[in-house]
Formats: sequence, structure tokens, C-alpha cells
Amino acid sequence: MSTSFRKARRRTAALLAAASLLLLGQQVLTAPAAEAAATFTDDFNGPAGSAVDGSKWQLETGDNVNNHERQYYTSGTNNAQLDGQGHLVITAKKENPGNYNCWYGRCEYTSARMNTAGKFSQAYGHFETRMKLPRGQGMWPAFWMLGGGNWPTDGEIDIMENVGFEPNTVHGTIHGPGYSGSGGIGAAYNGPNFSDDFHTYAVDWSPNQIKWYVDGNLYQTRTPSDLNGNRWVYDHNFFIILNLAVGGYWPGDPNSSTQFPQQLVVDYVHVTNDVGGGTPPTGRTGRITGIGGKCVDVAGANSANGTPIQITDCNGNAAQNWTIASDGTIRALGKCMDVSAAGTADGTPVQLYDCNGTVAQKWAISGAKDIVNPNANKCLDATGNSSANGTRLQIWTCGGGANQKWTTP
Repeated sequence: MSTSFRKARRRTAALLAAASLLLLGQQVLTAPAAEAAATFTDDFNGPAGSAVDGSKWQLETGDNVNNHERQYYTSGTNNAQLDGQGHLVITAKKENPGNYNCWYGRCEYTSARMNTAGKFSQAYGHFETRMKLPRGQGMWPAFWMLGGGNWPTDGEIDIMENVGFEPNTVHGTIHGPGYSGSGGIGAAYNGPNFSDDFHTYAVDWSPNQIKWYVDGNLYQTRTPSDLNGNRWVYDHNFFIILNLAVGGYWPGDPNSSTQFPQQLVVDYVHVTNDVGGGTPPTGRTGRITGIGGKCVDVAGANSANGTPIQITDCNGNAAQNWTIASDGTIRALGKCMDVSAAGTADGTPVQLYDCNGTVAQKWAISGAKDIVNPNANKCLDATGNSSANGTRLQIWTCGGGANQKWTTP
């Protein structure tokens, strides 16, 4: 938020030690990193109506003239409380029961903002939340981090921001010295109406690199080379902030179309110390896309052993929801992506099968977007270089073609 005011997943990079030695032309798969550890976890479990965990969060109070926001942030449970179903609910209301005064006069709205300053901060790792956003003109929910009290010198990382007039868009941004406020450096992710359901929002932050994800889909990477010579200030601890603002320069004020109350519903906030080590993240779930933008799919959404794995139009169903697991497997529908009979010949089909720990089910993902079965030393391949719906996947000698390039969660 461009001023000084802004259940369980484990990741590991242990794909296969042997994969680090696998040569693909000029490519070398990076050695795996150690298992990541959870450093901050809040699943917001507690009785309905109870306050957030004070050992993890503190509520900020007051208004915010810097952004010309319209709300007054309150303490207690009037605007932030648990719902008894494992969620934190931050509610923006059109009311002023405390007769609060704002920068523009008597406040018209109340809401909540909380942070982990003095309780939790961390440099580098995986920071993730799962939330359902509010809707309507003037709404401005955010999940973000600050590097200290001297803004923008200490830096800001906006993991997710949304403004109500863009219900299908979320933003990820960094702010620092020489690139703050409207000059922040970031990108937008366009998807569904983010108010209709829960979605995950995350960053992977490592030295000299920050990556942004929505529902496991990488949409932006920033490094010092993006700063036009300005200083990279993301090399120290940052703390976390959750808030729901009402109005301001960017979202504009609520109007007659805006309905109150509005709620930001937070399922969890999880942080690990995984810094990636240069390999794609593991333990992450989402779609795998390849040639023609098609999705890797379990044919007919059938979980029977031997079901073909194919590519087809992306449709968001469970047959296209893959987990890059910590043991080097790639899983969907509770089963593993498998090279039929552990074959090593070109053209051996790839199928779904019970996870059994064999070499037929081990995969390594290279930085060049190859998905390799190290046992065969061959790549996941769309047969015939085709992007037609129903094209069967197989293994084939790695050749660098588009039918062997995959975007993973």
C-alpha cells in the first residue's frame, strides 16, 4: 500500500540427489536444498467472536491521511475477529460508534489493520496467505510487509493488493528509495473474481530475488536489475501486515453501489524459511501448462491405475491440479505421474498410478522448464509436437522443443 501504512504447506527442494548431476545439453539441475521449516503459522482457529492471537498480531488504530483513506482502524473485535470455522474476518463497516475523528472530519467507516512488528519478522522465505476478498468500489484489502519504520528506505513488499473497481485483478509491488508510491515496481495478475472464493497469494523471497504467485502460478519476478540503478533494500527482516482499507487515492472512495459491511476472510498465514535455492518450489500445488498453453490433465478425471496423462484445455478441475511433492513425485487425484513399466525408451507413455516410490515416478524440474525422469534421462513430451486436446504425454530424448517445456506451480 504505497506509503508507510500497508492449513499447512511444507516445501522441500529434495527432488533427487542424482538430479543435480543430470546434464541436459548445457543445463545442470541444481542440487536440492534442505527441508524448509515453518517459522510463522496462524490458522486462525478459535471460538467465534474471539480476538486474533495477541502473541502473533497487534492491532493498529487510527486513520491514514497519507493515502487519504476514509476508515478508522479500531482495536478489539468490532472489526477483526475469528469466525469459529478457522478464519479471521476483517470487516469494514459504514459506522462510527466511537465518534472517531479522521483527517477529513468525523470518520465515516471503521475497519481493522494488524501487524507482526515486534512479534515476528524474517528475511527471506516463503510467505503465503489464503483469503477471500471483499467486493465493491472503494475496497482496498492488502497482505504486505514492511522492513521498518523509515519508509520507503526500509522497503515494502506488497504480496497482494486489490482495489474494488478491479475485481478480477490483484497486484504485487515493491517500494523502496527512488521507486515508491505510484513509482513502485510491480505487476498485475488477472484471474477470476477474487471475491467469489478463496485464493492463495504468496511470495518466494531469496537474496536478490522476489517471486510472486497466485494459486501457485508464478506471475512476476523482481531482482536488482529491475530498479533502474536504485537500491535493492530487501536484505533484512520484514514484518507482516493484514488490513482492509476503505477509500484512498488509488481505489477511490465508496459510492452508492458499494454495499456494507464488507469482509476480508483470511484462512491462514504461513511462513517458512525456504529460500528456493534456484530450483522450482516443491510442495506447491497448481496447474502445469505446456505447448499451446494447454494443461497437463488426467484423462476423464479418472483415478484408476494406468489412466493416460494428456494435455487439454485448462479448466481448473482436480484432474489438472498437480502437486510438485517433496519426494520428487508429481501428484494428482491422490496418485503419481508414472512412466509406464519404468520404461526408458523414447515414446514410453506416461500414466497415473499408485504412488510406490519407484524410479518410474521420480521427476526433476530444470531451470529451463524441462520435466525430466532421471531414470530414463528423458523429458516429459507432448506426442508429435502437438497441442491438440487429448495429446498423450510420453518420455522422449530431451531436445529443447516447445512440446517439452512446462510451466509448473
